[in-house]
Amino acid sequence: MELDVDGVAERVSTGTLPGWDDVEALVQKAHARNAGVTSGTVADYIPALAAADPALFGVCVAEVDGATHGAGDVDHAFSIQSISKAFVYALVCDELGHELALERVGVNNTGLAFNSVMAIELNDGHPMNPMVNAGALATTALVPGQTSEARWAFIQDGLSRFAGRRLELDAAVYESETETNQRNQAIARLLQSYGRITADPAEVVDVYTRQCSLLVTARDLAVMGATLADGGVNPVTGERVVSAHVCRDTLSVMAASGLYERSGEWLFEIGMPGKSGVAGGLVAIAPGKAGIGTFSPPLDAAGNSVRGQRATAFLSRSLGLNLFSSDVHHPAEGQDR
Repeated sequence: MELDVDGVAERVSTGTLPGWDDVEALVQKAHARNAGVTSGTVADYIPALAAADPALFGVCVAEVDGATHGAGDVDHAFSIQSISKAFVYALVCDELGHELALERVGVNNTGLAFNSVMAIELNDGHPMNPMVNAGALATTALVPGQTSEARWAFIQDGLSRFAGRRLELDAAVYESETETNQRNQAIARLLQSYGRITADPAEVVDVYTRQCSLLVTARDLAVMGATLADGGVNPVTGERVVSAHVCRDTLSVMAASGLYERSGEWLFEIGMPGKSGVAGGLVAIAPGKAGIGTFSPPLDAAGNSVRGQRATAFLSRSLGLNLFSSDVHHPAEGQDR
């Protein structure tokens, strides 16, 4: 798109959250009103995920000033899975810049499943966006480093800085996914055949599988989301992780494609950038305000946490987080419009 905005300063206006007590009470309410929901199915196509307790449920909000509010199983560790896509994309954009990331990975929704091969073929080998597997593999292939171990170290360090603590690999999940990731191997080789990735596709898939196997909690996801909400500065550690422009780009892609083929419905109903993972994690971001992290293993047909979506929808409405919501401006009495 030719928009001619070079040199135009970007003004930011995001508003604020309600007071601490209100946020605390609403997080508790978001958990309580959804704890009894039993719909959804735990992911079983990765054997290590199939054993997850469907009753686990945590909700956490991290404010941009570092305050956190949690309810339920907010400190239960689970594998980050596809949520890693958003944060690895941010790290790569910070290294390579806006234009190259746009050219090599893309930003448009496929309208198809997250592991679709058809989407690649229909778009002349272009991975389309970094939130589906093809785009995530293309993104991981762009991670700097001379070896796969160097690229893995870059990702682990970067995601740990987003979380504000050292994130560790779940070896059991990594091994389980390695034994069942033939489709990702095929996608990587298809991208290689189109010239979309130049690295060894087997190594790219291995690094990608490791990034998906990092252990996080709902609290970690909230802090990671709050880092994107706060212009790239982790509100807990005070460390700058990525630039504010990278946060804007990342949140834009999350808004368009973060909930896979349900992304349009998510944006229509909830109105926040978000990203889901098949282990049951979900992160949503209110720019300038907060990050929301939830965890509940039962998923809908698209692979998105059922309770996580419901809790986030409640918080979006009750905390005033929907980016598209507004109210009538009432002038002072006796004042003309």
